[in-house]
Amino acid sequence: MAALDSHEQEQIDALKAWWKDNGKGVILAVAVALGALGATQFWHSHKAKQASEAAALFGELNQQLTSNDPKRINDAAAAVTDKYASSAYAPRAALLAAQADIDAKDAAHARTQLQWVIEHADEDALKDVARLKLAALLLDEKNYADALTQLETKHPESFDSLYADLKGDVLSAQDKTEEARAAYKQALEKSDPKGPYRNLIQMKLDTLGAAK
Repeated sequence: MAALDSHEQEQIDALKAWWKDNGKGVILAVAVALGALGATQFWHSHKAKQASEAAALFGELNQQLTSNDPKRINDAAAAVTDKYASSAYAPRAALLAAQADIDAKDAAHARTQLQWVIEHADEDALKDVARLKLAALLLDEKNYADALTQLETKHPESFDSLYADLKGDVLSAQDKTEEARAAYKQALEKSDPKGPYRNLIQMKLDTLGAAK
């Protein structure tokens, strides 16, 4: 091996000294970077596996819907919400269970399911649907104040007609005719001009009679 000149030897000695002082830090930084990459890959793999499992349980819930058995439907929904609460399937499962409870006249359990959706869903549209259903339940129970609280929650314009219509129902039940009329008029203005739902709103408005 050829002998190193003094300049080359100085460079090698300097590199050895730098590595002695900084080598462990470099190794740690590389290890952290690789660890982060591995963790990210594991996380994506884990999320994909969870989504697949949640989808399978949601499929089982859909099968139980044909049974019209609220207990079986609620049990299947709980399997999704308990194990995969952060998945997109969970709030949908809770909504389906709530509807089964409503059909079975189990308002208390339906309220629990709907409140779960409101508190846990990431999608605003699902929360808006849950609030509408909850307000309707509260109206049936003559809990008008809480029903109106749900209906006064901020929501997308696409829900304006539905919210205003149900608000009219609550106000009408309280014999607040003028306020109910205003709500129905708003619902009518926001409804689809060609939709059949518009006719129902008009019927409610006509039932109130002419404004005094």
